[in-house]
Amino acid sequence: MAEKGIELPTVQVDLAGGEQLGAAFRKINPDCTVPVLELDDGTHLAEVFAICHYLEEKFPEPALLGSSATERALVAMWNTKIESNGLAALAETFRNRAKGMQGRALTGPDDYEQIPELVDRGRRRFELFMGKLDRQLQGKDYIVGDTFTMADISAFVACDFAAWSRISIDDSMADLRRWYQLVSARPGAQA
Repeated sequence: MAEKGIELPTVQVDLAGGEQLGAAFRKINPDCTVPVLELDDGTHLAEVFAICHYLEEKFPEPALLGSSATERALVAMWNTKIESNGLAALAETFRNRAKGMQGRALTGPDDYEQIPELVDRGRRRFELFMGKLDRQLQGKDYIVGDTFTMADISAFVACDFAAWSRISIDDSMADLRRWYQLVSARPGAQA
């Protein structure tokens, strides 16, 4: 939204207090996760990429999901990789270690106990994924080439979230470090 200059009314959900697990929020999203975008007709869209698709259709400029069939496919491909190999690995690390997540190791309406062994596995998965991103960024300003896209936003969020799991970009990953500095300087990153 910040990159497109979109301003929508927002309602904060008290995640620490478990508001997302209450009956009122379950009517909005039975999966008990945020974010959720409520449309004018009362439709609720959950899942970040689905919301981004909707906003891209409504506000096509700048094109953050790609401007050609190939670019759109590459953005979708890289965003999926970032979500499954980056963000999911970090969530595995964080949610299985954090004291506040005891009994809530997975998002959603059901309770799951932490599995301490997943902390190291998630960390290793993310560290390997950062290496893949570093290689992908060789000779490119952004993940899908010369254009800033949703894949960059997702990867930026992952790199910031990594700090919560005590993971930082290794000094040897020069392209990933350069990219992170470039994206960090964008106005949307400051929002």
